[in-house]
Amino acid sequence: MSALLVISSVCAVLAGLVHVYIFFLESVAWTSPRVRRIFGMASDAEAQATRSLAFNQGFYNLFLAIGAVLGVLLVAVGNGATGWPLVVLSTASMLGAAVVLAGTGRRYLNSAFVQGALPLIALLFAFLGSTFRA
Repeated sequence: MSALLVISSVCAVLAGLVHVYIFFLESVAWTSPRVRRIFGMASDAEAQATRSLAFNQGFYNLFLAIGAVLGVLLVAVGNGATGWPLVVLSTASMLGAAVVLAGTGRRYLNSAFVQGALPLIALLFAFLGSTFRA
């Protein structure tokens, strides 16, 4: 595997880990004071009112993470024909969600950057690695 595709794989796994962390925040720890501060919720009542929505959203993030990591694992064991499409679909979905988040308002730009930078890098290096084969 070329160095470009290794960089793509590493970034895809790191993006997956970020999304597992987001899953934890949204689906496990949503009502904790720390998570309320992270997401800018003023009260426990607000956290309780949005808990089921956050729980569901957290699982979307977990499934994207599983797709990215599973894709890289498939590539690592020699099944690139299945692994790379899974990596690309998962990281493109992560990036798309980050773009939507960024479009929600200036307040979410930092979160969108955290959510979307690694998937963007993974996609760019996957494209470069598949275009410029050594």
